[in-house]
Amino acid sequence: MQITEASIDFLEIHIPELADAALRQAYWQALAAGSSVLIAEDGQIIEVFPDGSRKVIKQIAKPTKVNSYITNLSE
Repeated sequence: MQITEASIDFLEIHIPELADAALRQAYWQALAAGSSVLIAEDGQIIEVFPDGSRKVIKQIAKPTKVNSYITNLSE
């Protein structure tokens, strides 16, 4: 099967969506397996446990807001 430039462009545009879905799946799989998960939220590192409880691990700098945009890669 030959991959065209257009199909590569299409896939590249959807990489952020695919990465987000993979991250969410890994998060829930880890909790379902009985492991805790570390997340960054509101300037804190938080450990989330399978029972839903949360523990603040560390204060960190708040994230820097970045504007994202998708361009037409074929231009």
